[in-house]
Amino acid sequence: MNRVEMLDRLRAERRGWDLLILGGGATGIACALDAASRGYRTALVEQHDFGKGTSSRSTKLIHGGVRYLEQGNVTLVMEALKERGILRENAPHLVTDLAFIVPNYEWWEAPFYGVGLRLYDLLAGKYGFGRSRLLSREETLERIPNLKTEGLRGGVVYYDGQFDDARLLIHMARTAAEQGAALVNYCRATAFVRDAHGLVCGAVVRDEESGEEIELRARAVINATGCFSDGVRRMADPEARPMIAPSQGVHLVFDAGFLRGDAAILAPRTRDGRVMFAIPWHGHALVGTTDTALEEVSLEPAPMEEEIGLILETAADYLQRAPSRADILSAWAGIRPLVRSAEGASTASLSRDHSIHIDPNGLITIAGGKWTTCRKMAEDCIDQAALLAGLDERPCVTRRLRIHGYHYQAAQFGHLSVYGSDAIAIREMVRLHPERGRPLAGALPYLEAEAVWAARWEMARRVEDVLARRTRALQLNARAAMEAAPRVAEILAAELGRSAEWARQEAESFRRLAARYLPGGV
Repeated sequence: MNRVEMLDRLRAERRGWDLLILGGGATGIACALDAASRGYRTALVEQHDFGKGTSSRSTKLIHGGVRYLEQGNVTLVMEALKERGILRENAPHLVTDLAFIVPNYEWWEAPFYGVGLRLYDLLAGKYGFGRSRLLSREETLERIPNLKTEGLRGGVVYYDGQFDDARLLIHMARTAAEQGAALVNYCRATAFVRDAHGLVCGAVVRDEESGEEIELRARAVINATGCFSDGVRRMADPEARPMIAPSQGVHLVFDAGFLRGDAAILAPRTRDGRVMFAIPWHGHALVGTTDTALEEVSLEPAPMEEEIGLILETAADYLQRAPSRADILSAWAGIRPLVRSAEGASTASLSRDHSIHIDPNGLITIAGGKWTTCRKMAEDCIDQAALLAGLDERPCVTRRLRIHGYHYQAAQFGHLSVYGSDAIAIREMVRLHPERGRPLAGALPYLEAEAVWAARWEMARRVEDVLARRTRALQLNARAAMEAAPRVAEILAAELGRSAEWARQEAESFRRLAARYLPGGV
């Protein structure tokens, strides 16, 4: 993907687009991929970078949702389990199996969770990732040696999927581009275009880098902006009633020593009614998440003190060595775009089902859902959009569409495995230019070649794009990411034709951002 070429395609489309999608997160990119692979002329614009918001801030799980089973939402669980299997088949370089341990400290927990997880296996059917079973106390400690032993009776093991959210997103975007879609980041929709009947038939978008405004016509416009959906709907109709109930989830990242072994922990009970996970991820321990209702949404939400405290408190209940604030390598928040239901319902109890809403002005909004089901969400949305737009009916093909980088043996590439088959080209770059093999920061495995690759092929435009989403440096270790920022800024300046002063300002801007990922700053 090349941003200059993508902008040229936006300008050059004189016939108008079949579908224009607003929002470059999981839902929007999935919609673009579905639409383009059906042969519809498809454009997508994103106000910031792809995955800037919720889609890069998940718990890194492709899962059916054990908690939704407990809530009785069997339909959602079955759909998610099926989609989990489809994603693993289509992107094996990014979606992998992971064992989860539910520690048992009370006599009733083993039969209770054991029965529930056997049902989970049954619902997965042929899409199962592995069979659950009861573990003895010794087997439980063998899988997770640093579990708190006092009162430990045993555990239950089950299997789900793990992934790298931002990496999957960029590979989906590249797949959509390969299918013919035009996707542009840092391109904000500023106004809607209307036809003679007052119906939305396009949008005016502004290139945030040059200030250029482009009018895009489309037979249907899809609002896939997640937690910003209501704001976009009000741009079309100031009287639009809100449909989003935003909820914040926080994650803390620690050194891998806090979670020894080869499995994750599921803590089934927390003070705010959620389950909590402790997960091995990219050589670190990721712990989360919370559920806090929000009144306002932001592109860069910040963890609240009480959320950090809740996670530390829950971790201390399960781990021999309780992590402290001083152990936090990075703390970050994401906002769930949940769809409103009954007044007074807590966000923890709101369904993760998706909703497709069509306003009287013709704007289509898709909201809710979760990363695991984004493919099915997109299928449903494009079915509706094609019908509304009067497009030729064409079947969805994404059930068996391999995602860019598809590679079944990607693990052989080490930390480059998240690039799939692209890892071969990155390794070749290092072979031809050994200086590109230098690490960006001592505490992380990322290489200069990855920053070059991000700029050339993945539309990275800023230091944050490289260190937060093309690599995961910021989410793993904020201080190490700060260390890498000046060199990444120099590489981007060389690749994008920017000045030394631009590089200096970029590095400083990123340093200020990264400081927010450390409780108390730096």
